[in-house]
Amino acid sequence: MKSKSNIMIVFKKELARFFGDRRLLLTSVFLPGIMIYLIYSFMGSAMADMFETEEGYRYSVTVVNMPDSVSAMTGGLPADFTLRAPGDLTEEMTAIEEKNLDLLAVFPPDFDAAVAAYDPASGEPAPNIDLFFNGTKTESSAAYDQMTAVLNAYESSLSNKFDINALKELDGIPVAYNLASEKDTSGFAFSSLLPMLLMVFLFSGCMAVAPESIAGEKERGTVATMLVTPARRSELVMGKILALAVMALLSGASSILGTLLSLPKMMGGAAGISAAYYGPADYALLAAVALSTVLLLVSVISVISAFAKTVKEAQTSVMPLMVVVMLVGVTGLFGGGAQAGQLYYLIPIYNSVQSMVGIFSFSASAMNILITVLANLLLSAAFGLALTRMFNSEKIMFNR
Repeated sequence: MKSKSNIMIVFKKELARFFGDRRLLLTSVFLPGIMIYLIYSFMGSAMADMFETEEGYRYSVTVVNMPDSVSAMTGGLPADFTLRAPGDLTEEMTAIEEKNLDLLAVFPPDFDAAVAAYDPASGEPAPNIDLFFNGTKTESSAAYDQMTAVLNAYESSLSNKFDINALKELDGIPVAYNLASEKDTSGFAFSSLLPMLLMVFLFSGCMAVAPESIAGEKERGTVATMLVTPARRSELVMGKILALAVMALLSGASSILGTLLSLPKMMGGAAGISAAYYGPADYALLAAVALSTVLLLVSVISVISAFAKTVKEAQTSVMPLMVVVMLVGVTGLFGGGAQAGQLYYLIPIYNSVQSMVGIFSFSASAMNILITVLANLLLSAAFGLALTRMFNSEKIMFNR
């Protein structure tokens, strides 16, 4: 009973120190979520603006040898066409390079007659159309895409033997050729992106608080006061790890919330993507994986920090681990949450990523989640035991 009391005393002391330091609270909990929301929202808006033209914009297009057949099909394009005869096109190409002209289309002379006389079986090259544009200008690329679409449609009309997915509706019912449900679409999007982000956010939260609590005690010279308390070293370690896990989860939750709120803008409002398909059971499984992962990360970072003399030295020593977490987090982009064998869920960090992939893709296995949580907790206990022994070593704790 006294052991639990000592653990709670250390636990409350660490939380009081964390919540009492407004600077640490701001930089660890509130600032990450706000910054991530602003950055991701700005990125989404900027990327949307990058690939969209202004409403009502009219493309400037110069056409050489405009054939009557193509002229009739381009009437609906929002473009101002300048027709000119063949000759030196240096001026037009320079205008495209300088972004003063959007598109230059050069048709061969007598294009319609050449197309009508062309025999694909002859082995001769087909009549060629040259389209010059500037890929670094959004409007120029859009003009190229629209002109290419018109020409492809014209080519198909010349010998249209069959169509692919051309029906818009059948017997008055709209036809959808992509049979993936909105739930599956959401699962694919979230499982590809969020596991990696969650691992980075959780690790960043742990890194923000663990070195300060362990190496910070040594740097401030308060480690001796802590060690002479009546509490056993194992109780000190348990209280610190539990408190650090709560702090790291708060920091990670802030970043995760900022990401979820900014996702609609970051994805450009992609249709069919919604977090509404995830229920309480999914969030409960995610919470279990996240909590066990944070306990493991906090334990590992605490052990590394115990060797350091200062907070800065501890943060530098932890950086290689951050690289490992990021590299393993990237494996979430390739899925595999449901296909990985159960033995893989004994591998720390990798098991958490794949469990998150399974949860977000609606293919999670309860057994795999259980293995992940138990493996993380056992490893956390092992590192906690190692930290306890380090607390018993004056050579390590007082850098002698």
